[in-house]
This record gives sequence, C-alpha cells and structure tokens, in this order.
Amino acid sequence: MEKQVLIYDTTLRDGTQAEGVSVSVEDKLRIAEKLADFGVHYIEGGWPGSNPKDMTFFKEVKKLNLKNTKITAFGSTRRSSLKVEEDPQIQDLIKAETPVITIFGKSWDLHVTQALKTTLEKNLEMIYDSISYLKKYVDEVIFDAEHFFDGFKENPDYAIEVLKVAQQGGADFLILCDTNGGSLPTDIEKAFKAVKEAGITAKLGIHAHNDSDTAVWNSIVAVLHGAIQVHGTINGIGERCGNANLCSIIPNLSLKLGYETVPRENIKRLKEISNFVSDILNMPVPKNMPYVGDSAFAHKGGVHASAVLRNPRSYEHILPQEVGNRRKVLVSDLAGKSNIIYKAKEIGIEIDEKDERLTKLVQEIKELENQGYHFEAAEASLELLIRKHLGTLPKYFDLDAYRVLIARRYTDKSPISEATVRIKIENHYEHTASLGYGPVNALDKALKKALTAVYPSLAEVELIDYKVRIVNESGGTAAKIRVLIESRDKSKKWGTVGVSDNIIEASWQAVVDSIVYKLVKDGIKPAGGNKDA
Repeated sequence: MEKQVLIYDTTLRDGTQAEGVSVSVEDKLRIAEKLADFGVHYIEGGWPGSNPKDMTFFKEVKKLNLKNTKITAFGSTRRSSLKVEEDPQIQDLIKAETPVITIFGKSWDLHVTQALKTTLEKNLEMIYDSISYLKKYVDEVIFDAEHFFDGFKENPDYAIEVLKVAQQGGADFLILCDTNGGSLPTDIEKAFKAVKEAGITAKLGIHAHNDSDTAVWNSIVAVLHGAIQVHGTINGIGERCGNANLCSIIPNLSLKLGYETVPRENIKRLKEISNFVSDILNMPVPKNMPYVGDSAFAHKGGVHASAVLRNPRSYEHILPQEVGNRRKVLVSDLAGKSNIIYKAKEIGIEIDEKDERLTKLVQEIKELENQGYHFEAAEASLELLIRKHLGTLPKYFDLDAYRVLIARRYTDKSPISEATVRIKIENHYEHTASLGYGPVNALDKALKKALTAVYPSLAEVELIDYKVRIVNESGGTAAKIRVLIESRDKSKKWGTVGVSDNIIEASWQAVVDSIVYKLVKDGIKPAGGNKDA
C-alpha cells in the first residue's frame, strides 16, 4: 500500500498575501469547492477576526459539500498578557466552527524576545495553553512551528522544546515552518533527523516558502524524512517569492515517488485546477511552470520534435496528459520538417515527409520569421499558412480596399476613428464603414459588418488582446511592426499575427487571419463554393 501524504492547501490564506491579489468571499468559496473536488485534505480558509470577509467565508463555506476535505481556521497562540479563555482571537477561532484549527507559535528565540517581547518560558506556556484549550472545541489542532529552521540553527534545544510542549498540549500535527524561505534541503534533512532523535512522536509536516527557490524540494525532502502533511498553494503563490507549489509537489510525490496524495485519477485535472485558480485571482500561470505551464511540454528545436514524435520519453519526463497538459510542437526558424508534420497532424492533415510542398513550407516559415513573424503565439495564422501551402484553405473573400481615418477636431474630447472596407464576396462587392474606439477596432468592426450577412457566425468573434512589438529596433519610426492579436468565440481562443512597417497593415493582416480562422474552425463553406486559396 502506498504511503499517504496529506495535502494542506493554504491558497485562501497564505496565497492571498501575494502582492496584487485580492479575493471576494465568493471567489474563496469557488476555489474551496474546486480544491475539495480535486481531493486536497485540508483547506486553510483564513484568519477569523482579522477581517469581516474571512468570518463570512467560514459561515458560508458550511453550506458547501466539500466531501472529505476539512476546512481549517488559522490564528496564533494566545497573547502573553491574556489568559487563553480571555483572548478575543482565540475565541474567534472557536466561533469559526471549523473541524480543524491551525495556530502558529514562535520557535525561534530571536522572535520570542524581540517580536513578542516575552521570555522563552512564557512562550512555551502560551503554546501549551492555546493548544490544550482549543482541543476541547475541535477535532484537530495543527501547530505551525513558525521560523523553525532558523530557530533550530541558532538554538536547536529551544526549537525542539517548542515541539515537545506543543505535543504535550495535544497537537495532532507539528508543522516545521521555513517561514523566511531561506533554508536548503540539507537544512531540512538535518532538522528532521534531529527532531526524530529528540523523541518527538507526533505526526510531522512541512510549511515551506520559496525565497531560495527550494520550497518544492524542501517539501519533498521533509516527506522523505517523515513528514506526512505538506502545506502549499496552487501555483506557488504567496507573500514575497511565494509558497511551496502544490502543482509541482503533488505530481512529484505521486507520479515520481509513489506516495498517495490526492486521488490518482484527479491528478489528470492538475492543469485545470492551476488555470482555474489563476483565472479567479487574475494571476497568469508562468508559461515555464513545471507540469502545468503552457510551455512545460513544448518542443521547438527540430531535433527535439523529431525525437519526441518517435518516442515521447526522449524529451519528456512524464506524459503531459498525466497532469492534464498537452504536448506542443512549436514552429519557428529553428523548426524542421518534423515540427510541421506534427502541427499538420494536429489540425487533421496528413503529410508525407518527402512531399515537396513540405520543404517549401519550411523555407517560407523560416523566411517569414526572419521578417519578424512569430508563429509560436499565433498558431491560428500558422494553421492557415499550412492549409494554404497544402491547398486546403478556402477562399472566403478578397480585399479590394480599406481606409482608416483618424481625426480630432478642437471640439472633440478624443480622436474619432473610422474605417472603410471594400471586399469582394463571390461576384459582388460589400462596401461598409464603421466607427471604433481606435483604428484597429474600427477595422475589425467594418470587416465583420461586411461579412456577417454571408457568414453570420462571425458575430461571435471578439478581439480580446492586442500586442505590438517593434521587430528591428534600430529602424526607429521606420521599423517593422509585429502585431499579435488574441480572439475568442463561445468555445475557444486563438492567436494571429501580422508584420509590416505600417502598424495598420500589420493589424489588418492579424484581423483578417482571425476572421478566416473562425470560418475554417467552424467548417464554413465559402459563399459560391469557391475552395481555392
């Protein structure tokens, strides 16, 4: 039977201390429900009494079906000047009515004397009193030994004495905390061995911060030396450099080391959980984040792509689908035929590596990238280019002319943008004009206005992101411009690209590709049945 490691998620408490993060009660409830469905064992909901939002959360979370997941209220030991039953924050923890309470106490003598401004003996009394009192009201009390590893380095006897007192008070788990995030795996190993040798018999856990970029490995080392509860956050968010990243810890423990964490079948939803929390908190997942990042299984070099197509193990440490991710073969000036074959296969087109069209396509992609095109972030434009070379791109319309007018009269508060578009569909012309918030918006609206009567599904297309990059900086105002556009409809997002020394022309190219891709994606036949690109 696999050894079990309990996953303790503190995204809703420690994670929300990250710079730029602000969540509503509804946000926290949605995340809690998702985490419980994923199978984490504990969810730390917040610090009752620190703000009205957290107390409301604890009230509302009781109405959710969280299955086997336990909600935890977080707080500190009693104040040195108050009896435990008279401390308002201790009472607030009880009022939260959670099955588990987590309290932290000082285990570094420096903090006891300088931060708490009390004696080492008094601190021990505060820890014992708080734990033994709270045990009367809840099923479990978890004790976070704050700054344990720093304390252990400077005064190991006192740090371990803190654990012994917490154990005597009845703590169900003793969590060794790397609060400053400065410890290395060797420090974790040494401390855990010393704790075991000191006769500590309570269940142990680890709470690591990432200030030395070792929080994940510190957590793994702790498990290898006896920890059975691991604290962390989704995507590793948290104060300063963040907390230990559960999106790396869970697959490392389960897929690499054979520990039981969340249910094995749920690990396939890891990327989904990562993206969900990212969207709620409005903190994008870094592309290069292990396991769940968009680039975690991306292959760019032609040699890599060729090898991974033959045997994924050649350049992938696990199969991407094990964590809900997918393989990406990128197409760039580094690409070879293997990359193109893979991309064509992704869109349902089989092509032989000896096909002469393939050689010409690779050459054109390299030439376009040399001009400033960037297909890694514009896969829709890439698909259209592949289809064009292979003769499978329908001809939906022809451009006759476009014009953009930007004017500002002295009576106007802001400039007015107007675009006029004249296109040919089958054997007739559509000539439309539209106002917009800017020239690109006006162009987009005018083009769709001309096309939606014939292709009504284009009304669903929405431009959601627009990026401009100078390709050759030394060119100054005459430099080439790359425009990347992200669009979406009801079911999907896609990226397109345009390059020109004229920003409007570059934008037009990207907008047209976005429109055409939507029609291709939906399987729309061209008006009049014309299929030639």
